[in-house]
Amino acid sequence: MREILGRRRMTRWALRNAALVCATRWRWPVLPGVAPRGSGRPAARQSGRSQGRCSCPRPDCVVPGAHPFDPELLAATTDARMVRWWWTNRPDAPILLATGGRAPCALSLPASVGAGALAEFDRLGLRTGPVVATPTRFVLLVAPYDLEELGELLYAQDWVPSSLRFHGEGGYVPLPPSRIGTGQVRWERPPSAGDGGAPWLPRMEPLVDVLVRAGTEAPDTGSRLAY
Repeated sequence: MREILGRRRMTRWALRNAALVCATRWRWPVLPGVAPRGSGRPAARQSGRSQGRCSCPRPDCVVPGAHPFDPELLAATTDARMVRWWWTNRPDAPILLATGGRAPCALSLPASVGAGALAEFDRLGLRTGPVVATPTRFVLLVAPYDLEELGELLYAQDWVPSSLRFHGEGGYVPLPPSRIGTGQVRWERPPSAGDGGAPWLPRMEPLVDVLVRAGTEAPDTGSRLAY
């Protein structure tokens, strides 16, 4: 599993193969994101010229290489033929997981405090599921939750920092081994098998308190979204 999803040297079809595992083995709906500008050219990647730039039409894009554009988010699917067609034609496209519904949801916080939060979970004996790391954020995949559950949890908190974000129905997160505008996406904690072969996912309730405390230590970036 680790080899398939980004722990070995990247090949031309590494993204397509990883997307197929997500869609067909795990039944996670995925779609291709907008690739960072120049992501298909090795020289551009090495020189960093594509860093922070997106190939979408928006010159002020705040999530370069880490968002849907064509197709849009509603096109996310688990259909193997569609996934294979997308990444055969766009082999450098980032893999985006459409969160919510029956798919995993996610909680994310700045990378600057992410490692500390994971260490605190370990100290408390709280098991985490798959954790995605980008150069700027840690993303914890969790079991699906709805807005009512989320609202009750947040209501119980005295304050929720803007650095902590919730990715549920209508959201998305990048998956390894994608390359986005800020750099490489990787597994900080790789998926482990659960029932039926899909990765085991924790419920979000036991994790929120630790993430809120960690988020208070991160700089307040307001509402600006970035990966």
